[in-house]
Amino acid sequence: MNIVVFAKYVPNPQGTPELGPDNLIVRSGGDGALDPGDEYGLELALQLVESGGGEVTVVSMGPDQALAAVQRALAMGAHRGVLVSDPALRGADALVTARVLAAAVARAPWDLVIAGVESTDGYTGTVPTTVAELLDAPSVSAVRKLETSGDRIRVERQTESGYDVLECALPAVVTVTAGATEPRYPSLKGIMQAKQKPVDRLTAADLGLDAGAVAASQTVAEVVDAAAKAGGEVLPAGDEAIARIAGLLIEAKVI
Repeated sequence: MNIVVFAKYVPNPQGTPELGPDNLIVRSGGDGALDPGDEYGLELALQLVESGGGEVTVVSMGPDQALAAVQRALAMGAHRGVLVSDPALRGADALVTARVLAAAVARAPWDLVIAGVESTDGYTGTVPTTVAELLDAPSVSAVRKLETSGDRIRVERQTESGYDVLECALPAVVTVTAGATEPRYPSLKGIMQAKQKPVDRLTAADLGLDAGAVAASQTVAEVVDAAAKAGGEVLPAGDEAIARIAGLLIEAKVI
């Protein structure tokens, strides 16, 4: 089975992203890493090929620094990498990102695309399903368990009340929830081997995408801080406080 895993390079998930004068996240020259949410899908892909054979290709889009995300995925066990890096993609919106990733996937035969549910810096959650549409493939979101059977997959899809059991034909695109797997840590051997694994460096033109295809239709007009929460009401102990609290609970229709 040929599995493609999307791996996004994001600013330090524990830090505060820096915005440039164009209101876009500064991704170059900063402290970044492979999006933690993508590691669950990568682990699933590695388990599938270890049990059934095949290869895992990790695909990323971003500046040159995004190679760090690809290298970590390779160190964890992925077989090859693809990094699409192009100044024309600066400020790419979700649709442009999906076009680029879909074009990168379509370069070679594939059976399954695995992605995280949403990135920790964008949180749109729309890119994988858009990729599926562009590839004319079925998609299943919020997968917590996946099994293969011939040319089909059987998945458990997480819901608010439990999970649904679904089946669909391959090739397909799925997103994997946090907790679906326990991502492995790269070993020293894996880190050393990652340096020898092939990584294709591509531009938008290499993928056959012209200026119109990579022109964002959405831009960030303004970024403002969230309103500060107002301080709570402090009541001195006494009968008046009890009456006030009771009044607030009645107002909130708690009692």
